[in-house]
Amino acid sequence: MMARLRADDIRAMKPDERAKKLKELREEYIREMGMAAMGGAPVNPGRIRTVRRDIARLLTIMHEEGEI
Repeated sequence: MMARLRADDIRAMKPDERAKKLKELREEYIREMGMAAMGGAPVNPGRIRTVRRDIARLLTIMHEEGEI
């Protein structure tokens, strides 16, 4: 399980690293949502919210940097 992404850490990444991290987070989000939709008990109930916020934080910085 990954720790929460901080804005400073995201800004320190290279553009290709940010794109890779965004893809990983989106895949994790889909997996977590699928598990919740099937009625499975999530290992960490707060993880969905954390992943969603990390994706938003990443996208915000990518927009600021002009990558999107």
